[in-house]
Formats: sequence, C-alpha cells, structure tokens
Amino acid sequence: MATTSNNQIETITKDLSIQINLSGLSFCVLNTETNVIEHLEHITFSTLKNTETVLDAVKHVFNTHTQLHQNFTNVTLIHQNIWQTLVPKALFKEALLADYLKYNTKILKTDFIAYDELLAHNIMSVYIPFTNVNNYVFEHFGSFIYKHQSTVLIESLERDTKNNIESKVYVNFNNKSIDLIIFKAGKLELYNSFEIFTPEDVIYYILFTLEQLQLSPDTINVAVMGLITTDNTNYQILYKYIRHVEIYKPNYSFTFKATPIYLQHYYSILNSI
Repeated sequence: MATTSNNQIETITKDLSIQINLSGLSFCVLNTETNVIEHLEHITFSTLKNTETVLDAVKHVFNTHTQLHQNFTNVTLIHQNIWQTLVPKALFKEALLADYLKYNTKILKTDFIAYDELLAHNIMSVYIPFTNVNNYVFEHFGSFIYKHQSTVLIESLERDTKNNIESKVYVNFNNKSIDLIIFKAGKLELYNSFEIFTPEDVIYYILFTLEQLQLSPDTINVAVMGLITTDNTNYQILYKYIRHVEIYKPNYSFTFKATPIYLQHYYSILNSI
C-alpha cells in the first residue's frame, strides 16, 4: 500500500502464485501495474513431507517470508503430485471421480478429489489436492484459484505449440517425477507422469513412450524444463540417447526485477500468473 500526498490510499495491484509439492514450495509475485515479477523463489523443505506434515512446512514459509504478507488481487495455488489422471470430457461423470484415479493412485476414503476442465482439449484433469494447504491459503487470503500442475503445463505448452506442424516432446522435471507432454500438429497427443529415482528411469520412460508413438529419438525435438540444467545427469543421459534436446526458453510477456539464473525451474508457476 502507498499513500499519496493528498492522503488518498492508492492500491498497488499484485498477483500471487504458489506451487506446492511434498519436497518444497515456490512462489511468485507479479506487479500487474508495472508487469514486473517482483519476487520469484523456491524453498526446498529440509525433509520430504507427507500429506499431513506438508502443512507445517507451508506455515513456516509463510511465517518467515514477508513477501507473502501483502494484499493480493488474485491468488493461485498449483498442486504438483502424481495423483492425477486425464479423462475425456465426453466420458466424464463427477460421481465417478474416485474410479478414475483408483487404478494408478492409492485413494483413502477421506481424500477429497478435485478436477480442472481444459476447455481447448475437451478433457478433465482429475486429481487429489493438498486439502489442508487449500484450507490454510483460504484462511490467509480468502478466495483463490487452485489447479493441478498438469493443467498449467498442458494449457501453456498448447499455446506455444499450436502453430507447429511437427510433433514436439516436452519433459518437465519435478523433484521425484517427470511430466511427459507430447503434441502432434499442435494437438495434445499424450500427457503422463512417472516417478523417477535414477537417470536411467528418465530415459527408459521417454524412449519407451517415443517407441509406442512411433517417434524417432534421432529426429524428434525434445524440450525440457523444471528442475534440470545442462550439467545435470538427467540432461546428460537425454543428450546421449536423443539427438535434439534443449532447455525450453519461452517468451514471457512480463519482465523480472531479478531474473533467476535457471529460469526453466519456474516454468509452471510463471505460466500460472
């Protein structure tokens, strides 16, 4: 808040985006008047959390980061986990949410299941959010928007790929998983998430998927983002088996007060603003 010389209060409009998973939290503050990202940060939790203890870690971040103690016009919370699946809208029924997830996710009776609608693709992303974090954010800010990371990735990459006539592969690296997104002639061909423990897991899932879709590792273009750098072992094994690999560098409509060295680490959160 800033006070003008005639004692009128001028409200500076800012948007906040938060991304949460069991290993850490990222947040981004956008000044919508200047179109400048004023703050962009990732906090890694000291230990891997579970769905209950993650809330204490979130509270600690809020208590120790003054950038979160502001009035925001819009607040968005992104849930990043592998407890998610896509369902064609034509087959979607809200009463069957648990059925969509039960084959690839362990579901408890107490789990709340949410879904996002991806209008451009006529599909629904069904997932389990961190409900306790949702409740805390609501107590802190009031109304807000929440969605799954899959929604952000698919919608943002579709905008960047819609004019391509060739197939394009994107790999988003999280702490313990990857998201594999493939477009063909600008249309979504595949989205899937895989748990990873070694670089060999990464290349196995990617090469297997390429083989199933009859895409050659010698000709396909693969762009990577998320928690990866060119000197990372995951990147190096990709570069060994796939001819065309690059760090994805989209054009953003805003500028940065301080541009991070590894901008690709923040792809999801920046595209949720």
